[in-house]
Amino acid sequence: MHIKDTPGTTLSLKRYALLLVALGVLTITALTGCDRREYKEMDLTERIDDAELGPAAPNGDNDALRFGFDLRDSPDEDARQYLPLLKYLEQATGLPFELRFTTAGTTAVEMLGTGEFDFAAVGAGSYLEARARFGITPLVRGLNAEGRPEYQSVIIVAPDSPIRKIEDLRGKSFAFSCVHSAQGHLIPRIILAEHGMSLDDLVLLKYTGSYQNCANAVAAGRFDAGGVQDILGRRLAAEGFVRIIHTSEFYPSSSIAANRDVPEEVIQKVKQALLNFQPTGAHAEGLYHWDRTEMAGGFSEARDEEYAELREWSIRFGLLDAPARGDAQ
Repeated sequence: MHIKDTPGTTLSLKRYALLLVALGVLTITALTGCDRREYKEMDLTERIDDAELGPAAPNGDNDALRFGFDLRDSPDEDARQYLPLLKYLEQATGLPFELRFTTAGTTAVEMLGTGEFDFAAVGAGSYLEARARFGITPLVRGLNAEGRPEYQSVIIVAPDSPIRKIEDLRGKSFAFSCVHSAQGHLIPRIILAEHGMSLDDLVLLKYTGSYQNCANAVAAGRFDAGGVQDILGRRLAAEGFVRIIHTSEFYPSSSIAANRDVPEEVIQKVKQALLNFQPTGAHAEGLYHWDRTEMAGGFSEARDEEYAELREWSIRFGLLDAPARGDAQ
C-alpha cells in the first residue's frame, strides 16, 4: 500500500509513520492583543509511533486503486483512520489500494469526479455536488455507533458564551468548516433557515477548512459560534472546550463513492467488502480512533434517493443547480 500526497510522490507506510511522529500536536491559544481572557489549549490529535501504524514496503503497483477523502480533522489524523481500512480492503478484495490526499487548489469532489481518485469517503454535501457534476456512484453509507446510517450537526459556542439559542446568533460571527460539507455547512444553514435566519443575519462568517479548525476557532473565541460534526462536538463539549446550543435532525451520513469509470466488477467487490466490515468485531484490531468517525458501526448500502431532502436544500441555497426537467441525478 502507498500513500500519495502530491502527484508523483509516494510514501511507504513506514516513512509516513516517521513523518507523523515528527509533526507536533495541534493546539490553540488566543493571540489577539486586546482580548486578555485565558483559553484552554485543545489537542484534537494524538501522536502514534511507527510500530502502531505498522511498516509496509511499497509494492510498486501502478494499478493500485486510489482512495481519497474529505478533510475532517487534519490530514495526518484522517490518514491514520483510513489506512487500516485500506489494509482491510486489500485483504478482503485482493486488490491493491493507495491513500491519496487532495492537491493544492483542488477538492475531493473534483479529484473523485475527474478520476484522480477511484474511491473516496465524502460527506453528504460533497456527494451531492460530485453526483451532480460528475455522476459518481454511491456504494455505502456509514453507520453510527447506534447502527444508524445517519448523522447530525451541532452548533457550538465557547463554554462561557452568553449565546443560549439559535436566535441569539443574529448579528454574531459564525465559523463553518468547508463549503462542501454537510455537517459543517449545509446542515448548519438548514438550522438557521428553520429559525428564520440566513447568512445575511450574521455579521461575519468564515469557512475554516475542517471540523477541527472550526472547533478551534470557536473555542478560542475568534468566532461566536460554529457548526461541526456531532461526534466531535459532543466529545469537545464533554471535555469542557465548547458548549452545544443546538443539535440538528438526523440526515443521511457520509458515503464511500466511486468514480463513474471504475469497472462494475471492482465496484461490487469493494462494496461487498465494505458491507462485510465489522469495526467493533472481527476487524477491530488495528483500527485507529474508528469510534470517532461517521462510520463507527460499519456500513450499509447507499442509494441516491436517500439524499433527496439535502439535495432540495442545496438547490434552495444555491449550492447546486436545479436539474433540468427530465434529467436524472
